[in-house]
Amino acid sequence: MIRDTTLGAKLWITAVWAVIGFFILNLLAMIAAVVVSSFATRWLGTWMPLGWTTRWYTSAWDEFQLNDVLIVTFQVVFLVVFLSGLIGVPAAYAMARRDFPGKKVVMLLFLLPLLVPPITFGIPLATVLYRAGLAGSMTGVVLANLVPTVPFVVLVMIPFVEQIDQRIEAAARVFGANTFKLFRHVLVPLLLPGILAALLLVLVRTIAMFELTFLTAGPTSQTLVVALYYAVFASGVRAVQSIDAMAVVYMITTLIWLLIALRFVNPTQIVARAKSEHAH
Repeated sequence: MIRDTTLGAKLWITAVWAVIGFFILNLLAMIAAVVVSSFATRWLGTWMPLGWTTRWYTSAWDEFQLNDVLIVTFQVVFLVVFLSGLIGVPAAYAMARRDFPGKKVVMLLFLLPLLVPPITFGIPLATVLYRAGLAGSMTGVVLANLVPTVPFVVLVMIPFVEQIDQRIEAAARVFGANTFKLFRHVLVPLLLPGILAALLLVLVRTIAMFELTFLTAGPTSQTLVVALYYAVFASGVRAVQSIDAMAVVYMITTLIWLLIALRFVNPTQIVARAKSEHAH
């Protein structure tokens, strides 16, 4: 590999790293400001707070009923993850193994919820759910979140299905395996790394999904991100530190699941695997 060592190339590389460094520095500064504020007794016009306390976390937990909110959040998330896998994995298998008229159109329809901003289809979707009497409940929130997560599972799982040798499936058929036994005893064990990767990423995506949940949630079906929005913009006077404490709880919750997801999957490997399969 020949590297360009001219002055222009070095200046360009330096500029790129400077922009990246500036972005990362600003991101860390914003996160640090929220974390520090959540432990501050008072912080006005000084570099550091006048004192430190953990009482804002207790206040946020009681004021915003975080215990109930977290329970609802995990209920919604795990229902979305379970149903996304139940629907998405067989759909990915069908898309990977079967050729049929209009297959490219179907794939395009699968991709649209991932390419289009959620708010653009979230409003008509919420309207339909309200007319059906499903919005404002956990059922409505789960159904709304399935719209982008099922296509996401399909998109992630197709390369994993394509890498399985079809002769393995044919051999299982020869030995008398029906479709259910083929999935249970042959395909699922082989696809398990991909299934875990897809579902863990769906989990992180659902925790962070604001628009669809906000449009379809009711008082008893708000996830953590929606509750955080109401804490910031609802009427009444609230301590900034208490809201920041709630934001830290949200960040930690999302970060934990993201780290678990990255433990099982490297996004660059998925992209590389998909490219290699299409090349073959």
